[in-house]
Amino acid sequence: MIDRFIHMFEIVGAEGHGGILTVLFIGFVFGAIIQWSRVDKFEKIAGFAMLTDMTVPKLLFFAIGLASIGLYFMIEAGYAHYHVKPILLGGIVIGAILFGIAMAIFGKCPGTGPISVAEGRIDVLVGAIGGIFGGLFFTWAYPWLKTIMGPDYGSLTLPELFEGYESTVVLIYGVALVIVAFAIPNIEYLDPEDHEEKAEI
Repeated sequence: MIDRFIHMFEIVGAEGHGGILTVLFIGFVFGAIIQWSRVDKFEKIAGFAMLTDMTVPKLLFFAIGLASIGLYFMIEAGYAHYHVKPILLGGIVIGAILFGIAMAIFGKCPGTGPISVAEGRIDVLVGAIGGIFGGLFFTWAYPWLKTIMGPDYGSLTLPELFEGYESTVVLIYGVALVIVAFAIPNIEYLDPEDHEEKAEI
């Protein structure tokens, strides 16, 4: 199990796109954007679920759209390529159910959780520790869990439906998501802490 963990860093370091330092820098930028937008707060996540705060969907649509546009130009320039994971229906369904339950109880996702831990939130730290042990258990038990991961439908993608125009579909998809991000109403829930921060600014 430890060998698999070490192998993960070896794979990142051998990818040829900047290695571990580049990934670390991207992580710092990601964390800064999350903190600036405050989507690591429980109120933002819960507000999205109750449609009283649209910060999370606006950020997600914009981020995915911008990444898709960037991916299009990087592929056209020869700096990137697709690496699509296969659709394992059993794993997706079970994982989605567990993810949804955890989001409803925890009010965090794997991206915002570590940032909340860095801010000193003990409740999130408990959940993060549970997540680490859950990941270790999954890694250890994977040989036995493989039977419930299928069926395997292969690497299916939307652009495949438009043969010869795959990259163009990615660009159109990205632009569409950016437009949707700006079209979503700017609804924001502000708790007392947010009001104090805005008053200081």
